[in-house]
Amino acid sequence: MQQQNMNMQNQQMKMQQPPGVITTKDSLYLTDMMSWNLLSSKKAHFFAQQCQDPELKSEAEKCGQMHQRHYQQLLHHLEQHANQQQPLNNMQ
Repeated sequence: MQQQNMNMQNQQMKMQQPPGVITTKDSLYLTDMMSWNLLSSKKAHFFAQQCQDPELKSEAEKCGQMHQRHYQQLLHHLEQHANQQQPLNNMQ
């Protein structure tokens, strides 16, 4: 029962926006996620080009587009973070 309550609390505490600081570990994980999404997008596009069945081709293209959107979202978050950062030597 207590474990179930903790799970419910964790689910309710979702972040509404990304944190203001990206750690080295976060950066490495984001790089991995972007690589996975880009590779998945390319593979889905390749498979769609090989499909003879129009229905399968359409689904593969949709899958590739989804991974492309995820890649773009991650890139957008990283660009926003980079724009908000100021070099330390400008703070003097």
